[in-house]
Amino acid sequence: MEKKGRLHYLTDGIIKENPVLVLILGTCPTLATTSSVMNGIGMGVSTTAVLILSNMVISAIRNIVPDKVRIPCYIVVISGFVTVVQLLMQAYTPALYSSLGLYIPLIVVNCIILGRAEMFANKHNVFDSMLDGIGMGIGFTFTLVIMGAIRELFGSGTLLGFRVMPKSLPGMSIFTLASGGFFVYAIVMAAVNYFSKDKSKIRKDVGDVDLFQEAQDLKKKEA
Repeated sequence: MEKKGRLHYLTDGIIKENPVLVLILGTCPTLATTSSVMNGIGMGVSTTAVLILSNMVISAIRNIVPDKVRIPCYIVVISGFVTVVQLLMQAYTPALYSSLGLYIPLIVVNCIILGRAEMFANKHNVFDSMLDGIGMGIGFTFTLVIMGAIRELFGSGTLLGFRVMPKSLPGMSIFTLASGGFFVYAIVMAAVNYFSKDKSKIRKDVGDVDLFQEAQDLKKKEA
């Protein structure tokens, strides 16, 4: 059961409890940084690194931090890791860092990071918190990459900067705008909710409705 439970911590964040599509967290960076696949990858990997490390540290210190200063301590831990990630990106991927701009330091106040710290890392051990961070990070990055691919393909006709659509076919600029981000976000969320829905439960509900309708019809005939 323990192994199954830990695997559950790792896999839930990918689809079942996807932080963006199911828990509706981190929508601001999701909409703002998914104009291209590369931006999505950069933001996703950066957030995942901070999420894993902060989860582990917060889990390790959870028993020695007083409740009155719990949230400020969490923010200090998160901001420290964000600063490290920011400096590394500025040194080794300056173009990507420039493209993401203000949204890298804003990882500090990302609802996913603080939410998982409060809801999970504060109640579980270091290893389980690490698994939760990995799962949530993969789910977040997966969403950003999918949305970035759709917006870049239909908005610019490219993927990862390489031309995919014919030059004679102009891109739909709405996909590169904020309104296009909301549109793609809604489509991806609807698709994930549809395919992850419990079909057996739906069939049971439909069957219950049919039986109820038959009973009502029978009562009308007897009357």
